[in-house]
Amino acid sequence: MNNDTSYKWFALYTKARAEKKVYEELRQKGLDVYLPLRRQLRQWSDRKKWVETPIIHSYIFVRIQKADYRRVFESNGVVSYVSHKGKAVVIPDREMEAMRRTVESNLSFNVEVSTIQKGQTVTIESGPLKGITGEVLEVQGARKFYMRISHIGYSLVVNLDDEQKENGTTDQKTNK
Repeated sequence: MNNDTSYKWFALYTKARAEKKVYEELRQKGLDVYLPLRRQLRQWSDRKKWVETPIIHSYIFVRIQKADYRRVFESNGVVSYVSHKGKAVVIPDREMEAMRRTVESNLSFNVEVSTIQKGQTVTIESGPLKGITGEVLEVQGARKFYMRISHIGYSLVVNLDDEQKENGTTDQKTNK
């Protein structure tokens, strides 16, 4: 292992329904951890309740130095790093920032397994997603902004029509 002291983002695969527990344990160890959550109204037989659920089940994100690589496995519930050919895959800072901004905005979005086909590339120039670049597909008249999350096979899907309703416009720069 070299002496790389730079911090990089990685995706961790967790046991089912262990995301919040792993997040808390890693945070208590002083690591930079991100768990994207969504507030949902859940229905039980006797009541309804707002709960926060992970947007991407069984995944959390950790920003660490190489020296902390093995330290994450000290937390119960961590299964593995998302890896390619046996090596943990680094997630670019710009993708993590885009995911944070999407989750923290009030835009409507879905998370889908990546089945994205090549389409037009746009950069949002206004609103909470300003500066984010992604792929756009026309789906039954609704414009969708697809933002890939490298190497884990998921994409955040933002409905740009919602952005237009909130701001009165959706300024886009199109790059083909």
